[in-house]
Amino acid sequence: MLLFWLLIWILCAKINYMDWNLLGHEWASDLLQAQMSHNKLRHAYLFSGAPGIGRRTLALRFAQALNCPSPPQVGVPCRSCLTCRQIESMRYADLLVVQAEQEGATLKVDQIRELQRSLALAPYQGRYKVALLLRFEEAHASAMNALLKTLEEPAPQVVILLTADSPENLLPTIVSRCEVLRLRPLSLEQVSQGLQDRSGLPAEKARLLAHISAGRPGLAFRFAQQPERLEQRDAWLNNLERLLPAHLVERFNEAESLAKDKENLRTILLVWLSFWRDVTLKSAGACVSVTNLDRLEEISALGERLDLHAAGRMAGSLERAVGLLERNINPRLVMENLMLDMPRLKIAKSNLQ
Repeated sequence: MLLFWLLIWILCAKINYMDWNLLGHEWASDLLQAQMSHNKLRHAYLFSGAPGIGRRTLALRFAQALNCPSPPQVGVPCRSCLTCRQIESMRYADLLVVQAEQEGATLKVDQIRELQRSLALAPYQGRYKVALLLRFEEAHASAMNALLKTLEEPAPQVVILLTADSPENLLPTIVSRCEVLRLRPLSLEQVSQGLQDRSGLPAEKARLLAHISAGRPGLAFRFAQQPERLEQRDAWLNNLERLLPAHLVERFNEAESLAKDKENLRTILLVWLSFWRDVTLKSAGACVSVTNLDRLEEISALGERLDLHAAGRMAGSLERAVGLLERNINPRLVMENLMLDMPRLKIAKSNLQ
């Protein structure tokens, strides 16, 4: 009898998982559904994990489950009613979305104060007012401190959802007042199969996107839905390969040009960093899959030519450059220093010589 009920519970969990329309993170959706079913909701949640891993999608599904007026069962949104569609597009009156103006910018204290004024009012349409604070690691310290009062004295019918890359990048007092759900990358096979099943991609293309996204389903689906993102990534990597054999004058000219593109500069460096991490792995002889699968020939050649110290030093330089940009250091100065650190290597087409 116990085995029978266990099988029933597993089947129900799988049905719920599909109704949330998530790829992976079943444990998280099951946990949230169980809390709703047993009236054990917390007033604040923190969804943490790397960008593109599915933090925002999970938060929006939770918001739908909280406010769907006609759920097929407790904790399962229908995802087809007007409320669910509005929440999906983040245009629902009782869904308050707060984030920095752009990725890498700063979420300001005035945004938190405006949110607090809105949360003091009763819900307009739904059962709950849901505050969704995206990329909260970008919040200024004063903004984090301002949110503490709301977390300490939550209003009834208010649920606060935070997303962040890591709890360690937030104030401990913020983290201690939230239920933390740490989302992990999925297996490459799971992401690849999900892309084939849901987006109709051929197996080879799905495998490539699974590798490029490093097991992050949200990022993989963005690449699938927006081919121009993949084309832009290819252009950035081609530019990196062009700069490797270039003289310092050419590199400094490129540094000046890249520094003007402040909106994309951080993303460019992160793409370069993923390439050099692959080179470092190859240099170390590590038996793991590379992220940039379509650049395997170039990565392998660089890994054979450079020792582990040289490859790791370049990856470290890129990590420092990203950190300096996040601290608003002059972009041109950051890029010129990076060009000085970059090893100079001759390239003939796809073969490094």
